[in-house]
Amino acid sequence: MTRITGTVWLLTVVLSACTPTATPPATSPATEQVRAPRATSKPWPLPATTAPAAQPDLVRAPDGSLLLSWVEHAGDEQGDEAHTLKFARFANGTWSEPREIARGGDWFVNWADTPHIAVTPDGALWAHWLRKREGAGYAYDVVLARSGDDGASWSAPVVVNTDGTPTEHGFVSLWPVGADRLGVAWLDGRNTGGGGHSAHGGHAGAGAKHPPGAMTLRTAVFDTSLQRSDERELDAMTCDCCQTDAALTARGPLLVYRGRTPAEVRDILAVRGDGTQWQAAARVHADDWTMPACPVNGPAVATRGTDAIVAWYTGAGDAPSVKLAHSRGGGADFAAPLVLDRGMAVQGRVDTALDERAAWALWMNEDAGGQALRFARFTPDLARELQRGDVAELQGRGRGTGMPKIALVDGSAFIVWTDVVGGKPGLRGARYATTP
Repeated sequence: MTRITGTVWLLTVVLSACTPTATPPATSPATEQVRAPRATSKPWPLPATTAPAAQPDLVRAPDGSLLLSWVEHAGDEQGDEAHTLKFARFANGTWSEPREIARGGDWFVNWADTPHIAVTPDGALWAHWLRKREGAGYAYDVVLARSGDDGASWSAPVVVNTDGTPTEHGFVSLWPVGADRLGVAWLDGRNTGGGGHSAHGGHAGAGAKHPPGAMTLRTAVFDTSLQRSDERELDAMTCDCCQTDAALTARGPLLVYRGRTPAEVRDILAVRGDGTQWQAAARVHADDWTMPACPVNGPAVATRGTDAIVAWYTGAGDAPSVKLAHSRGGGADFAAPLVLDRGMAVQGRVDTALDERAAWALWMNEDAGGQALRFARFTPDLARELQRGDVAELQGRGRGTGMPKIALVDGSAFIVWTDVVGGKPGLRGARYATTP
């Protein structure tokens, strides 16, 4: 989906690698020194993989267990065996045996546009991945599968986008609708006419755009038979290749994504659904970031009741920053954001999580000394900062380390990320538990 101009991107990378920066405190009363339980970390062993693994997703199921999915890469020379999407469940302190969801040699796989796994209240599992369109260059479709037996078997995948155009479709978000249906949101290139490789895949000169139309945001609902309903376009012009995210509030789904205006302002937008209709999208905050191409850096959202928090990256004012904002009204409006980090080392690639004890945020930094996965922890209303630090220092550099993920269970934070060692990606995990 588009593509940072070569000059802008190269300048950012060079400065990120060569300009050390001190981490500023969050710009809020959170900087006050307070006495609060600290979260201490320890390694979280992950399921064994049989090939280099990356593209993790991590979600909490209604029963409190965790579902981890990932892609194993056997290499293009393996044909139909090139990529395998697997998952495992973490419950009562142990992992289930990994199970295969799907495999294929015609997938579109990269660091930014990754598969997701979801579970609906009836216990069914759902997963999506991207499948190339034969003979159409850099065109691919979103496909979706369902399992009603805890992943022992999976349905044949169905294509989510039915426009049939040789364009790009991806950056998917999933959420439960009622007891047994699934909501799906995706970026849809049907109006773009194709015409460009994906900079987020590392295939083309950065800054390539999609003539003549814009990328759009669409949603649909799928039932237990994978039949669609309520398909609609939510936004006729979005940023081309930034991740979307969704979470359920007490009032309905809350979907966040990076918007785009004709003047190339690319701020974070939130749109709310109530089960029957979607409200008009509104900015989470007026960063007014004017950017001529997609930064490949989407937002993350987490919810609890009518509370919601959104984390995101912005380069507004030529100051790369990670921000975090809170809403008490299910995403109807947001308070002024905290600035979690600022400087040329800030890479973004955020995730966030929220429970009754704390709000968490993750992001990536990289400078001449290497790459680090950072975290900050706040009271749920973001009024006070409780803790911050590094989850890990990574051996990998650049985008190959992908997108970190976080989920909360009983006050503990579980974090998964990708590192690249000796040219091979692998999954890593950490667990944070609070102590007096």
